[in-house]
Amino acid sequence: MTEQRGLKRLVRQRMARTGESYTTARRHVLARSARADAPALPSGVLYEEFGTEQHHEASLIRHALGSTLDEALIAGLAGGIGFMYVVFEYENIPPLLTIVAQHHPEPWVPAALGRLNVPFDEQHSGKPRWERVRKALDEGRPVFCTVDKSRLPWHGMEPGFGQDAHTVLIAGYQGDTLYVDDESAAPHAMGTEEFGEAWSAHKKGRHQMIVPTGPPQGEPDVAGAIAATTAHLTGPVLGNSFDVNFGFSGMDKLAAQLRDTRTKTGWERRFGAPVPFFHGVRRLYECLEVEYTAPGATRPLYADFLDRTGHREAAALFRESGRGWGRLAALALETVSQLGEYTEICEERMRLIMSQGWAASDEIRELGKRAEALATEYDAPDASTRRQLFEEMAETVDSCAGLERRGVELLTES
Repeated sequence: MTEQRGLKRLVRQRMARTGESYTTARRHVLARSARADAPALPSGVLYEEFGTEQHHEASLIRHALGSTLDEALIAGLAGGIGFMYVVFEYENIPPLLTIVAQHHPEPWVPAALGRLNVPFDEQHSGKPRWERVRKALDEGRPVFCTVDKSRLPWHGMEPGFGQDAHTVLIAGYQGDTLYVDDESAAPHAMGTEEFGEAWSAHKKGRHQMIVPTGPPQGEPDVAGAIAATTAHLTGPVLGNSFDVNFGFSGMDKLAAQLRDTRTKTGWERRFGAPVPFFHGVRRLYECLEVEYTAPGATRPLYADFLDRTGHREAAALFRESGRGWGRLAALALETVSQLGEYTEICEERMRLIMSQGWAASDEIRELGKRAEALATEYDAPDASTRRQLFEEMAETVDSCAGLERRGVELLTES
């Protein structure tokens, strides 16, 4: 853990210099440290910059377009922020909390490329079309693919049912070996057969490939991007009953269920027992800081986009909201820190994913199992402590929603 302590010192130094939250500063420090220690690139890759800075898809799009565009601009043009809150219930496993804090469900890659006015070719097929992949790469064009994340060994997950959609970028190849851009500061070398299994497993995006085919053909559509963001926050999004889970309605639903002590959908009944409690609180942290988001529920990154496009007053509101979501995530992380070494395990797992990838896949998987096991060894706080915690969380959600409603009003008036 000596290396981890050194990284924490660098994170604190960056926080003092930039005013960033711990998680935002940590992502920057991890990315730069990983790049500094990355091995030499193999021949056959199309570009030199790898690794996620703040947001997964935005970083991939930046790499594919030559690393000349700002990540905040790309993220904002893709729609930036959103909110979807839902809890899935399955037999014999704890309730699965899911929050998607980035713009959703519009796919990021085509949305960003479209609003950048970058021409692209999108194809679907019933089986992997390797000749199309190689043709694009031979022409110097990286290939976006949607895969099942659980079948990428460097994430250290057990193969699932293909529900965990994940975007990666094929950055080159040599023979039957593909070089895959995904989180790590160096490309992952993966055989076409192994990659094909991950590419085939995600049914909805099976064998989809998106290839940028040229430079931008006009100015970015900033107004269209902002309109899409505000529309999804205010709703409707899908035009059906599931819309209650999106945008401000989803935030209100989360706050109400945090306060609900009577019904089966309230957090007191859903997440009161020890294992569901720690699973739910841990997921709250992960969804606001790590999964399908950038730190602070993507709000700080979106505020940077608004600053760059002349919407400074709204940017200040979304930046303050990002600090609120960050406080909520920190509260959740502090709570699961009662699991002893849980926090250190999670941070070490992220560091290994970003720096070593596949080479550390066994260690990454083992760390995941250790974190999971810890959640079964501890009792949840008593009812009074839980009620205080859930009420504090609900108040934070209300505060963030209020800031964002004011931000949306400013954006729709401009």
